[in-house]
Amino acid sequence: MTPGQLRRAALSFPEAEEVETWGHATFRVRRKMFCILGDDGKRASIKATPEAQAELLAANPALYSFAPYVGRHGWVTVDVLRADAAEVAELLEDAWRLTAPKRVAAAFHRD
Repeated sequence: MTPGQLRRAALSFPEAEEVETWGHATFRVRRKMFCILGDDGKRASIKATPEAQAELLAANPALYSFAPYVGRHGWVTVDVLRADAAEVAELLEDAWRLTAPKRVAAAFHRD
């Protein structure tokens, strides 16, 4: 997945917006972050549950790692350029659903 593809995927969710923070593109829903794109575009930190984080790290440590600063909350860092685009898109949707208000998330259905 390219950084542009990640950006388009992250912004495809209702109320998602891009905000530059700390020199990085961050993706948010109602001011709450669900994804941080590294300034080099090669890596992104994506919100996940601690259980999903453990599964991803165990399944493919070459692509997934413990996210700096927010990893203790379940976030994972993804090698965006090497990861499967469909899997990253699914992670982004899960991250958005974890972050979005319950009514907004419940009303969203991907065809």
